[in-house]
Amino acid sequence: MLTVYGLAIVIIFMVLIMTKRTTPFTALVLSPVVIALIAGFGPMIGEYSLTGVKGVAATVFMLLFAIMYFGLMLTAGLFDPLVRFILRIVKGDPLKVLVGTALLAAVVSVDGDGSTTTMIVCSAMIPVYRRLKMRMMDLAVIIIMANSIMNLLPWGGPTARIIAALKVDEGELLRNILPGMLVATVWVVIVAVLRGLAERKRLGIVEITSQEVMALSPANAMIAASEHNVDSAQAHQQESEKLKRPHLLWPNLILTLLMMVLLIFGGMGFVPKLPSAIIFEIGFAIALLMNYRKLSESREIIELHGANAMHVIIMVLAAGVFMGILNESGMSEAIGQSIGTVVPASMGSHWGLVTALASVPGTFLMSNDAFYLGVLPILAQTGATYGFTPMQIAVASTTGQAFHLLSPLVGFIYLLLHLTGVDMGAWQRTAAKWSLGTFAIFLLGAFTIGGVPL
Repeated sequence: MLTVYGLAIVIIFMVLIMTKRTTPFTALVLSPVVIALIAGFGPMIGEYSLTGVKGVAATVFMLLFAIMYFGLMLTAGLFDPLVRFILRIVKGDPLKVLVGTALLAAVVSVDGDGSTTTMIVCSAMIPVYRRLKMRMMDLAVIIIMANSIMNLLPWGGPTARIIAALKVDEGELLRNILPGMLVATVWVVIVAVLRGLAERKRLGIVEITSQEVMALSPANAMIAASEHNVDSAQAHQQESEKLKRPHLLWPNLILTLLMMVLLIFGGMGFVPKLPSAIIFEIGFAIALLMNYRKLSESREIIELHGANAMHVIIMVLAAGVFMGILNESGMSEAIGQSIGTVVPASMGSHWGLVTALASVPGTFLMSNDAFYLGVLPILAQTGATYGFTPMQIAVASTTGQAFHLLSPLVGFIYLLLHLTGVDMGAWQRTAAKWSLGTFAIFLLGAFTIGGVPL
């Protein structure tokens, strides 16, 4: 019954957001609460929810200061030269814009953090998409496809958990999945080309003058994305021009690069290991002091970007309630055990394929922690009786990451959806269609170079 209740929560949530009956926030909070009441967990709902909220506290902390930091840099004009450079290269061609989006998202995703990738890529590309009247859906889909691949690097979330759960060598695991990751990255570029050709046919190649290039600003585009009133957006854009700090471009760039080094290489060699939330908090404090020393300006910056931060934080906290009730009630574990036991023994010789297929609903319906630390060891133990090694099971379990970032349990997707302004249900359907190709490539890689017996 716990499995039934858990699946009911997920199904009700998905139906509510895909039919646009409620907002994602309402669905995230009320779906688990109502089912928990029906299941008899009423007295424990508060405790379960609070545990879930505590579990996402570090993510909330990091998102808050990441949004504030990059928002400050947007306002100061750090990304303006990058946007102008991109515009000069693409020359108003939607095809080049989409391919550039895929390459930029893949490179930035190397740090393993979806929030950073979202902020940087959206900062650089939203002005271009708006100027060319391109679909924001393509931007949101390409970003998530690229990030789902690079997230499999050893310092990314899923791979680190696989290594911890199965005690496999990280170097060997990377060698087994890297070819599939490279081919999948090529697939993302192909998707960008296909969408780019469609957009070029719809829009044509737009001629952009040098004056327009100079006028475009990521800060203005991000403000416009959060403003529904045109006059209000224009007023904010005029005000943002006063807050630009072009003379501090190099100090701001050096500070940002230093933070990226700490995020990516922290704990390696002489680079100290700091939590990402602390890196962004310290970085924001330094950037605020460096760029806006007047108290009135500092207050304006905080108020200007606080709304974006609050919107995303509320959604992540709602996801915490969702996860807390699923996990603490035992529903998540029951779903995992059902996935591991529903397969008949006759499929034992195909346990690698079973694991790969199980990782799709497993990583979508559960957090990476719940699946890789809770369910994967069960799959590995069962696989061992059929002659499968921990490494083979580890490689097979990575394939579900093609769809994991489409899950409502992933915090940073709410930042992506907010900045691009796309509907969650429509985005999930569109991204899932193209992610089938990523999944197929991961599968093929696992059963060939990955060494998993079919």
